[in-house]
Amino acid sequence: MVSKILDRNGRPFKLKNLEDEVAVANVASLRNVWTESVAGNLTPRRLATILKEAASGQHYDFLTLAEDIEERDLHYASVLSTRKRAISGVDFLVTAGSDDKKDIEIAESVRKNITSDPQFIEMLDDLLDALAKGYSLVEIIWQRGDLWRPIRYEWCDPRYFTFDKLTGRQIRLADEDNKDGICLPPYKFIKHVPRLKSGQPVRGGLARLAAFAFMCKSFTIQHWVVFLEVFGMPLRLGKYDSNASDNDKKKLLQAVRSIASDAAAIIPESMNIDFISPSSGAGGSSKGSSAYQDAAEWWDRQLSKAILGQTATVEGTPGKLGNDTAQSDVRRDILRSDCRQLDLTINRDLIKIFVDINYGVQENYPIYKTPVLEPEDTAALISGLKELVPFGLRVKESEVRAKLGLSEPKDGDDILSVTAKPANEIDITGKKSLNRQNFDVNIGDIEDEIEAEALKDWQKILTPWRDNINQIASNAESYDEFLNALTKIDLPNEELIKSLGIATMKAGGYSLDDK
Repeated sequence: MVSKILDRNGRPFKLKNLEDEVAVANVASLRNVWTESVAGNLTPRRLATILKEAASGQHYDFLTLAEDIEERDLHYASVLSTRKRAISGVDFLVTAGSDDKKDIEIAESVRKNITSDPQFIEMLDDLLDALAKGYSLVEIIWQRGDLWRPIRYEWCDPRYFTFDKLTGRQIRLADEDNKDGICLPPYKFIKHVPRLKSGQPVRGGLARLAAFAFMCKSFTIQHWVVFLEVFGMPLRLGKYDSNASDNDKKKLLQAVRSIASDAAAIIPESMNIDFISPSSGAGGSSKGSSAYQDAAEWWDRQLSKAILGQTATVEGTPGKLGNDTAQSDVRRDILRSDCRQLDLTINRDLIKIFVDINYGVQENYPIYKTPVLEPEDTAALISGLKELVPFGLRVKESEVRAKLGLSEPKDGDDILSVTAKPANEIDITGKKSLNRQNFDVNIGDIEDEIEAEALKDWQKILTPWRDNINQIASNAESYDEFLNALTKIDLPNEELIKSLGIATMKAGGYSLDDK
C-alpha cells in the first residue's frame, strides 16, 4: 500500500514498511546485545580515552560505561531514576489544534489510539534514557486496522546507532559496511535528544558528568573496604614467656590464626592472647573511616546537584540551596525544561506521524503537553477567581481547566456541581457578605431577585409622588416655579427609608426574619 506521503527522496512512502522491525539485534553484527563491562578496570587514563573517543564519534565504550555506572553506583541510579520518574509521573494532556470539528475528532483519535495505551507510559520511560546517554530511540511497530496505530514500542540500544560524520547531529543506524551508518526509515523511530547543554548530542548526557565522579568514588570505596578489613577488627596479639619452646611458639601462632577463621582456639595456661582494638584518636580507625565516608558523600552531593539541581531532598538538609518551599525532588525549572523537550519529541515523532499517515497532512495538529503546575500558583488562581468572578471578570473555562490540569468532560460523565442555597440557609457568622461566604451561589440571580422585590415595593410608595410631580409640572409656568413647588411636597420619608434599608440588607447577604 502506497500513501500520498513522500519519503526523504521525494518518492511515495510504502506503508507496508511500517510493520517491519528495523533495529534488530544480531550476534554477528555491530548490533550485539552481549557486551563486556568497561568499568571494572577503569583508570584515569582509560576514562580519558573513552571520553575522547566519544567526543570524536566513537561512543560505543562510553555508552557501555554509562550503563555500568547506572548499575554500580547506587546513589547515581537513585537520583537519575528520580529525575526520570518526575517527568513520566506528570499527567499529560492532548488538546485539539483548533475548535474546528475535524481537529477535535483527530485529537480524540490520538487519545484513543495512542495516549490511552498502557505501553505509551512505558515508552516515555525508555525515551528518558536519553538523559543519561545523550539520546534515546524507540522503534514504532505499526499495525493496520481501521487506522494505522502503534501496536508495540521497542526500546533500541543506543549503541546500535551512530552520528553522521559531517554534522555529528543526524542519528543513523550502525552498519559494518558503512562507517557513516544507514539513514533511518521515516515514521519508524521516536528520537529523543534532550538539550541539557549546547553542543554535540553525544556530549550532552548526564553520564558524561558522572563518569569522573564515579571513578573517584570507586577508588574511595575500594580503599575504604581495605581499610575496614585491616582496622575494622581488633588486633590479635599472642604472648609467650622466655621459656617457651619453638613448638610452643608454633602452637600460639596457630591459635591466633585460628581465631580469625574459627573464632575458637586452645592454648597452654602459660600463654595468653590479647585483643587490641584500634584507637579512635588521632590517626585511629574512626578518623580514617570518616575521611573515606566524607569523600564518598561529597561525590554523591555533586551528582545530586548535577542531576536534580539540589541536594536538600536527597541529603535531608532542606534550605541548603534555597528556601524550603523551592525544594522538590527535581528543581522545578529543570523539570519544566525536561517536560517541554519531551513534549516536542512526542508531538514531532509520534503525534504528527500518526495524523499524517491516517488523515493526511493537516494545518493544525493535536498538541501533547505535560503541564508542570506550582501548588501555590493553583491556590492563587482559585483564590483570584473566587474574588474577581463575582465582580464581573470574564474567564474562559477552557483556560482554567488547562491551568488546573483538568480534562474536558465528555457526554455521560458524572459532573460535580453545587446547588445554590437560599440566603436564610447560609451561615453568615461574622457578618460576611453572601458573595464571600458561598462562592458557588449564582450571584447574578440573587441580585436580580433583590432588585425586582425592591422595585415592587417602591412602585407603591412612589405612585403618590409621581402624581403630584406630574400635576406640578402641568401647572408651573417656569422652571424656577416648578423647582420651588417640589420643595413643598410632603414626602413619605419613613416608608422610603425602610424600603431602602431592607434592600440594602438583602444585597449584603443577610437573612431577615419576619420581625
